[in-house]
This record gives sequence, C-alpha cells and structure tokens, in this order.
Amino acid sequence: MQQLLIDFSGNMPDGLQIDSALSFKPFITFLHKRIKEEKTVKADFFKNVLEKFEAARLPDELSIEQFYAHADLLEYFYATVSPMSSSEEETLWALWVPVQPIIIYGTEAFYTVLQSRKTSLNNKTLEDYKKERIDMVYSYILKKFYNYHSPLKHEQYNAYQNEETGLFQYYTVHINTDFIEATAKGPLPELNFGKLHAHIAQNTSSQYLEDILPLELFQFRGISVSTIQDVTAEKAIDNITKIRLNRTAETDDVVYKNVIQSLKTLVCSSKIEFDLFPFVRVNGKMVYGFGRGGTGILYKTWGDQTLTPEHFQRQASHYAANPNSFFSPDVAKESIREFSFLQTFVNDGVRSLALIPVFHNGVLVGVLAMHTWAPDSFDEKTFAKLEPAIPAIAQLMQIYIDEFNLEIENIIKEKFTSIQPAVQWKFNEIAWEYLYRRKKDASITETAPIRFTDVYPLYGAIDIRNSTVERNLAIQADLEHQLMQLLGLFTEAQAVQRSSLLDGMVFTCKTWLQKVAGEQLTTTEEGDITYFLQAESVEYLQHLSRQEPKLKERIESYVKNIAEVTDSNKHALDQSMTLLNNTINNYLESEQEQLQKGYPCYFEKFRTDGIEYDIYIGQSIAPEQPFSHFHLKSIRLWQLTSMAAIARITRSLLPSMPKALRTTQLIFLHNNTIDISFRTDERKFDVEGAYNIRYEMIKKRIDKVHIRDTEERLTQPDTIALIYFNDKDVEDYLPYIHYLQEEKVLDTEIEELKLEDLQGLTGLKALRVTVLPE
Repeated sequence: MQQLLIDFSGNMPDGLQIDSALSFKPFITFLHKRIKEEKTVKADFFKNVLEKFEAARLPDELSIEQFYAHADLLEYFYATVSPMSSSEEETLWALWVPVQPIIIYGTEAFYTVLQSRKTSLNNKTLEDYKKERIDMVYSYILKKFYNYHSPLKHEQYNAYQNEETGLFQYYTVHINTDFIEATAKGPLPELNFGKLHAHIAQNTSSQYLEDILPLELFQFRGISVSTIQDVTAEKAIDNITKIRLNRTAETDDVVYKNVIQSLKTLVCSSKIEFDLFPFVRVNGKMVYGFGRGGTGILYKTWGDQTLTPEHFQRQASHYAANPNSFFSPDVAKESIREFSFLQTFVNDGVRSLALIPVFHNGVLVGVLAMHTWAPDSFDEKTFAKLEPAIPAIAQLMQIYIDEFNLEIENIIKEKFTSIQPAVQWKFNEIAWEYLYRRKKDASITETAPIRFTDVYPLYGAIDIRNSTVERNLAIQADLEHQLMQLLGLFTEAQAVQRSSLLDGMVFTCKTWLQKVAGEQLTTTEEGDITYFLQAESVEYLQHLSRQEPKLKERIESYVKNIAEVTDSNKHALDQSMTLLNNTINNYLESEQEQLQKGYPCYFEKFRTDGIEYDIYIGQSIAPEQPFSHFHLKSIRLWQLTSMAAIARITRSLLPSMPKALRTTQLIFLHNNTIDISFRTDERKFDVEGAYNIRYEMIKKRIDKVHIRDTEERLTQPDTIALIYFNDKDVEDYLPYIHYLQEEKVLDTEIEELKLEDLQGLTGLKALRVTVLPE
C-alpha cells in the first residue's frame, strides 16, 4: 500500500468551493451497522476492526498528516471494504478526500496504473473537468436529500494509449460514496423535477443545480473510495457493435479497418492480424460474395484467384458440413498432407493461425481468421480472448449477407421484372392495401390496379441494318458451302462405285444448289435442305463407308470438317449481332443510373434484332418530387445525345466484328401524355385507352417506313431519324440538334422529310441528321 497524495485538479482549478474534510466517522457507523446485521463469522472481524478504530480515539475530522499517522487503521479499512479473495497486487483501489479530486492512499497497482498512463486520450478541457465533478457531487446530493436517482454520469471513463502496442486501453473509475456523510447547513429548496429533467436532456443541469442548490449549502465528511476497472475488452466489443449499427455499404473499407482495430485491442496485441470472410448463398449453395476485410488472407486461400467457383463451392460446403475451429501456434510445423489448405498461409509467411467458424442463429455465416506474420506468434490464451466478440462479428457478417441478398433481389427486380426502383413505391403501396383488405375480408383475391397517369412517353430504337437479309444470306452461304462439299464427295465416290442411288444423291445435291443460288429460300425449303444434309446424306455416307473401305477415310474427313464449318457464316453474324446488342445494352444500363438522378423515370428495354426502349416520366411516377417541363427537356436532350453516342460506339466496333454490321437510330416524338398500367397477366406495363393504344400502334409500324415517293428507307447507318406528326412536336429537339452540331457531334445539314402513308397513319414527317465520326 502507498501513502501518496496526488491532486488531479493540477493546473486546472475549477473554482468549486466545497466544504469537505477527512473523517473515519461514517466508516465507524458502517461497522456498527454491519455488526448488528451480520450473522456469520464476519461479525467477529468487524468487531475486531471496530475495536481498533475506537481505541485510536480519532477526532471527527482529520488533517492529511493525522490521516497518514494511522497506517494500521488504513490497512484495516482496506481489508474491510475490498473483496477478501482479491490480491493487493492486482486490485486497483484508492482513498480520496471526499468529493475532491485528491488521492491520498491506495494499492501499489493503483499508483502503478496512474504513473504508467499519464496521458489521457480524453483531452478534457477545464469546463469538461468541472462539469464531471459537479455531476458526480450532485448525483450524490440528489440521491441522499431528495431520494432522486439521477441519470447524471457517476462513473468516469478514461482511455489511454499503450506506448508498447500503440493500442487503446480503456478504464472506468467507480467512486463509492458509502463512507461520506453529507449534511445540509440549512433548509433546502424544493426542486422542480420536470425542469431538472429538461435541463438534463439539454446538458445544462450543472448550471441549473448550481443556481438553485449551491454546493455551499452542504458539508461533506468522510472518505471516498475508488476502484479502477480495465474495460478494454468490453469497450472493444462495444465498438464493434456500434460499428455494426452505424455502418453503410459505402463505408465498408473504413468499417472493416475499425473492426480489425477493435479486435486487436481486445487481444491486446498490434502484431496479431485478422480477416473476415462472410459466406453468402444463392439457392442454398455457397458462392463468392466478394466481401473481405482485414489482411485478405482468407480471400487469397478461398478467393476466385485460387479456386474456381465450383471448387470453392465444394470446399465451402465440405467445411459447412463440419465447421470446426482450427488453431496452430506455427503452421509451418503442421502436416500439409493432413491440412492441405495451410499451404497458402505458409507461402504467405503466416506463423500462428486460428480459424473460427462464426454462427448467427445457428447458421454458419462466415469464418474469422486470427494470425501473425513470422516470427511473431500467439498461444491458446490469446486465442480465447476473442470469444466475447464472436456474437458481434456474427451480426456484422449477417448484415453483409442480408445486403448481398437484397442486392440480388434488386437486380432481379431491375433486370428481370417490371418492378424498377422508380415505381417500387407504387407496388409497395398496392401490396399493403391488398394485405390490409385481405385481413378484413379473406374473400378478396384481386389487387387494386397499378396505374400511372399523364406520363410523357419517349421511344427509341437502335436497329441492326438489314439484319433479316444478312441472316438469310448467311444461312444460304452456309448451306451452299455444305452442299458443295457433299457434292465433291459424291463425285469422288462415283469414280469408285457406280449406282443409281449414288446418282440420285448427286442429282439432289445439284437441285438444292440451284435453289440456294437462286431466289430466297422458303422456311420449308430451308428445313428440307437441312434434313438432307444432316440426316439423309449422313445415313447414306455411313452405308457407303461400309460398302467401300477405300472411301472410309475420305468420308470420315468430310464428317469431321463439315462439323467445324457448319453454320460458320451464321455464327459470324450472330457474334457480330451479340457484340452490338451487348455493347448497346451495357451503354444504356450505365446511362440509366445517371438518368434516374435527374428525375425518377420508368425505363424498359426490349431486344429484337437490335434494342428498343420505352421511357415514361411524369409527376405520377414520383409524387413526392415536383415535376416540371425542364425535367422532360433534360431527358429529351439525353435521348438525342445518347443516340449519337450509340451511333459512334457501334461504328467503332466494325474492326472487331466477324461480319460487318451497321446500326440505325430512330426516335419517335410524342408531345402528349398517356396513361400506363401494370398488366398482371403479362407482368409488364402497357398503355391504356384508345388514344394511348394508337401510340403503341405507331411505334410498331414506323421502323421500316420509306421517304414519300421513294424506295429509300428513312433509317440509315450513321444517322438519327426523328419521326413526328406536328411541327410543334420537334420544338424541344431543334435546340439540342443545333447544340450537338456546334459540338461537332452532328453534321450541319438537317433533312426535313415527308414519309409514306402507312396503314391507318397519314401525315408522318421526319428529321434526319448525320452523326459525325469522332
């Protein structure tokens, strides 16, 4: 034990005038009470201590010198109020002048902690220090004189940085006021506890209480007892919990760094590293979630740079079936034959390693790795320190898994259903209404219609020029090539064998070659030729191979080569079309995200030979956001700009295409609003009303429209065509065309064209502009 006075006010006197003095009187009163209450042999101990204090004939108040003169009594005091089983070397215990920041006596361990942790990370100001003292004193006063248990903080919390590890260590200081006797020097005022609560909520309670209940009204006699508790582990776990509650998907990197730091604090070592690997599932099978935190050592072992998705799935499923913990103080000494997964850890320089399966509600949600780099190591005792943090880590991993599942759901909604984020709110609303009505009336089976009124439609189409013609030509070229190869083989066979059946095959080949070289084949003819090539002729060649061994090698060569070149022209065409469509689709996908930021809109794409899209925008799509004509102008500018960009992008792909293809760009201008509704039978949005249906009809008929009195198609490569009925319809677009001309995106010439009449449609007009190369 040490007799050492330390005044914590130091250079920060708070100006508080408190009438306090040291006294053993409250402690003696405590002993009398315990002797009366105690029924065990402890009563004898209390009697013995009381006799020692009474024999000393102590005054009611003691000076510091008088206090220190009774070292034996201080030992008895310590023995009485500290736990019997605790060691003085480990107990952080001290005595203070009552309600004053002055330590006068304590255990060696207490003073050691104070000396080794001189620098607090709390950085308290004079005002902070003063408020902390006032809160503590008034908590005691309110409890004693008003029977009011104040929510004001009476435990002091301190953080220190360990100089050796660089990690934070956390302590709480608990002040025991059981051995302080407070008395009022006069009548006390009544308190308005409603006002007090209000001031506590506003953090102004200290000033309020000083004004109405000055500390000068009280005197304090006795001794304050304090204990310090190391709460580093609890704080580390609390930090992880707070991180889990406050994190967002966007702050994952920072979150994981903070979690790792808290885990290092928990195990009291900066040399121990950690890694987190959540297990995500699709259809019950584990898949890569690309989520990792810490050193990334687990991702190196199980990630897609090391394992294929299928191999990972097998390993993860095998581990999930028997998820045991693994610990090794030195992985280099383990048997790689028995633990093959350790090879990656050994190669990367890991020394000690612990792998801990993490469960949430009984389900395996991931693995936590704890490791050191050589030559550092840790033992089982350090490993065991992690246990209290596992539930918080499990919840953090479960949140990541939930976010992954939500991301999958959102992709399904956005890519594969009509429930896009812009209209999700309406589906939610209708679903709730349906659920509410079903609760009241179970016979209700129909949902209310999902309808958006007065929305502006925007339609665009990017078509692959002459795709049908190109496809037919590719098919005919492939068929011609196969027939020529087959005819050559049959001709060779005639030199070996003469038969009327073989002559018939030659005749059929020549007949089909004439057909292929002539007019366009019908679907029936195409099917008949395919059957002849793939079934009838192959069956005959097998027969011929058995009859004439001389032809066997030549027939086998034909069958092998023809399999490699079959549909080669059609395959090249399909590759080019796929390249174009994927590029256009990816561009529109990336643009849509930016488009939604301007004003929410419904955006739906359709794949034909090219790609078509419908956009609907208006107040009913986003009722909470005011809609103006400027939002419409903005999306129309985007439509024109994006069409020009697509024309340039697709032209730049020409060198990459096995078969050169060009695209045409078409926009239909419609200045009036329409109504759309969700058709539950087809799971898609459609227009409503006769007038609106006419809009759909126009879209379907204009894709191959010609310029009036010509055979020229309106849509041409490297151009954008804008179809409309009235001159007013193009008013919004003309300034944008001029703007893009100034930007050298569009050619200066604008073609104003009249279009042929179509079934049920007359008076169509168009503007056509050329997109300049970059």
